[in-house]
Amino acid sequence: MTTVRVNSTDNVVSFETDALVVGVHSGEDGPRLAPGAEGLDDALNGKLAATLDAIGVKGRSGEVAKVPTFGALAAPLLVVVGLGDAPADGAGYDAEALRRTAGVAVRALAGTARVALALPAADARQVGALALGGLLGAYSFTKYRTDGEQPAPVGELTVLSGAEDAQAAVERAVTVSESVSLVRDLVNTPPSDLWPARFAEIAEQTGSAAGLSVEVLDEKALKEGGYGGIVAVGQGSANPPRLVRLAYSHPEAAKTVAFVGKGITFDSGGLSLKPSASMDWMKSDMGGAGAVFGALVAIAKLGLKVNAVGYLCLAENMPSGTAQRPSDVFTSFAGKTVEVLDTDAEGRLVLIDGIARAAQDSPDVIVDVATLTGAQLVALGWRTSGVMSNDDALREEVVEVAGEQGEGAWGMPLPEELRKGLDSPVADIANLHPERWGGMLTAAIFLREFVPDGVRWAHIDMAGPAFNKGEAHGYTPKGGTGAITRTLVGLAERYAG
Repeated sequence: MTTVRVNSTDNVVSFETDALVVGVHSGEDGPRLAPGAEGLDDALNGKLAATLDAIGVKGRSGEVAKVPTFGALAAPLLVVVGLGDAPADGAGYDAEALRRTAGVAVRALAGTARVALALPAADARQVGALALGGLLGAYSFTKYRTDGEQPAPVGELTVLSGAEDAQAAVERAVTVSESVSLVRDLVNTPPSDLWPARFAEIAEQTGSAAGLSVEVLDEKALKEGGYGGIVAVGQGSANPPRLVRLAYSHPEAAKTVAFVGKGITFDSGGLSLKPSASMDWMKSDMGGAGAVFGALVAIAKLGLKVNAVGYLCLAENMPSGTAQRPSDVFTSFAGKTVEVLDTDAEGRLVLIDGIARAAQDSPDVIVDVATLTGAQLVALGWRTSGVMSNDDALREEVVEVAGEQGEGAWGMPLPEELRKGLDSPVADIANLHPERWGGMLTAAIFLREFVPDGVRWAHIDMAGPAFNKGEAHGYTPKGGTGAITRTLVGLAERYAG
């Protein structure tokens, strides 16, 4: 596991480490060293710029080059990472750019024992960004690897900075990175090892250790309690469903936030079976519950002055003789009846029970998080979540916080004309709009129907961002990303205000 510390030295030339990371900006006359690398060019006899030019370094964002120092520095290896254009005069460095730069560097140095970041770190915000990006970039999931070929992550990471409150920024980064890594591990775990009861057990053990109070409802309690949506989705599986309630309170808290996460530990589509090409990554369909779990653990460890509750709506969506059928009707926890037209629109069915239950905690806001629709991917792609809400100000707040945390999000509307398509001839509402268009929006409109009047609610659809099927980039690995965990922590910090 990678450890991180801060060192206030201003002499990077003599700092002892195995690899020294510096930043360069792209410029008209070639790459230019960024703040943090003072004195390096002199130590290298003024030849660094020429060397970088010779090996084709342009300073573009995400670019990485390794240069041996031949004894001119205490570090035997100099790693140059592109930062793109320099900030305009008077503008500070963007935190997300620093996070990604640190992540790229640390990923490129896997297997290195000691790495020092001599990157822009003038204040605690920048130090925290570098520490978090580096730690997230060091993540690897090797639980099921037996070949031993994957290099170990960086052992020790040092951020070089004399900024005030740097240590506190590093400590926050460690806590948040641990929670994001926890979520990534859960998303990457195969469904054979992460069924609803097992997820609930992990939540109970880890949550309790972090100082959370934990309550778990099994299939019998769910049925007796009227959680018709969770029961209906889980009834086709040999692994019965669970609802986990996590709670954190602070004696000085003035606000309460409630987070609800979709936790489908595997989604076959049920009787409305998915094609195999759409099923092979459905172990990630619990990413929303993972984000809620990780965020609650971080909130507790950070000791935020806010009350927070989290609901993990856990089920496995499988086809069998006991599975729910298209045209079945169930009664939700809110008391409304739902006609199931498509069993592969199951995430919204577990969420409505969690949302209605969360409303009983009288929170100031409810935010649900889900890998909910393929339509999110069509509309916004793999890296940008859609945010919808019954309150315009809350929607914009969620988008703003996500941006601050470096998690792409975009506010989306809830067009009233789409509601009629959810009418059912036999129940209060149907779980699917008959038209394929606007599927992300109609799913959110369906959820909104179960939010009590007067409750501020937002929905985050992160079907794409939760799982990276492409190559690693920045601090984001291939596979589980831990998406939206940081956004939820950021929201809690804002309401702790």
